[in-house]
Amino acid sequence: MSRFSRHLFVSSLALLLIAPCVFAQRDQQKRLEEAGTVMQEILSTPDNIPRKIMDHAKCVVVLPSVVKGAFVVGGSYGHGAMVCRGGLDFTGAWGTPAMYSLEGISFGFQAGEQATDFVLLIMNDSGVNSILRSKVKLGGDVSIAAGPIGRDAEADTDAFMRAKILSYSRSRGIFAGVSLEGATLHPDDDANAALYGHGIRARQIVEGPSAPESPAAAALLIRELSRVSPHFRSKA
Repeated sequence: MSRFSRHLFVSSLALLLIAPCVFAQRDQQKRLEEAGTVMQEILSTPDNIPRKIMDHAKCVVVLPSVVKGAFVVGGSYGHGAMVCRGGLDFTGAWGTPAMYSLEGISFGFQAGEQATDFVLLIMNDSGVNSILRSKVKLGGDVSIAAGPIGRDAEADTDAFMRAKILSYSRSRGIFAGVSLEGATLHPDDDANAALYGHGIRARQIVEGPSAPESPAAAALLIRELSRVSPHFRSKA
């Protein structure tokens, strides 16, 4: 084999190895962009997540366009991103996103193959630490409740605040609180590795101390969260 042929072979092999990583990274960047669009559209509707509730949230998980899978037994899968407030007590500015997955979603409230967007608000430190640590079962390992919208927030605020997670869905243009009890939420390590170019845990992304820079694809998502709820407000 000539020197030119060897060089061509090595270059081709390198491209074959690099290409899947590039495509995987683009997939996660697209998912972040979609999460930002979902958040922007939801927060722009008249009856959306109440400001009072958003101001108490420590983290927000956005899972865009979850569709019931024809070949998935016992539920479906959703993929998206979690953005937390910075600082040791999660009360600072919105930080770098970590990719997450939701499994075992019930589609009893949804007909057909209509895509559904999910938004979860993590309301306290205990909920955040549980989700950063490992896979959690919603309604089992951590308490969850259908989130209030619009004026419903004033109906029983204390009851809503006792839940570690408040959950919402948007399907067929309808935005509402939804129960996700029985589903499981966990860090998507493969997605995080693809997005940031190396293996990294969700806790490292969220808490640091050497957290990566937030990707440009997350700009809309973080901007919308900062616009609607720039400052954390204690429940006390």
